[in-house]
Amino acid sequence: MTPKEKNLTDTAHLLHAWHKWHHDELAEALIGLHRDVMTRVMTQLKELRSARELVASIEAVNWATVDAGIRLIALHEINQAITKLRECTNLAPIDDALPGEPLRAFQMIRNIINQFPA
Repeated sequence: MTPKEKNLTDTAHLLHAWHKWHHDELAEALIGLHRDVMTRVMTQLKELRSARELVASIEAVNWATVDAGIRLIALHEINQAITKLRECTNLAPIDDALPGEPLRAFQMIRNIINQFPA
């Protein structure tokens, strides 16, 4: 095996391990203390059609009661869903606002979720 092939194999293995770890973390979040919040977020993401609706849904959650680990899982899932929706509509996967521009949906959501101390 060449060094390049080994590097590709190692990278694929690490990516697979990361996906499995995240899947396990999400599964735990969906049955843990904050399952109601995560279930609502995941339901909203499965039916995602509008950034405004998603932001409003996230604003309706009392994130002060949600621990930092669950917030990170929620942010990851939200980011994945927004990216997927943007790609399906032939937009760039990531389109964060530049300084002076209005914040985009993910940036607003990140601010909402992180406005309370962990």
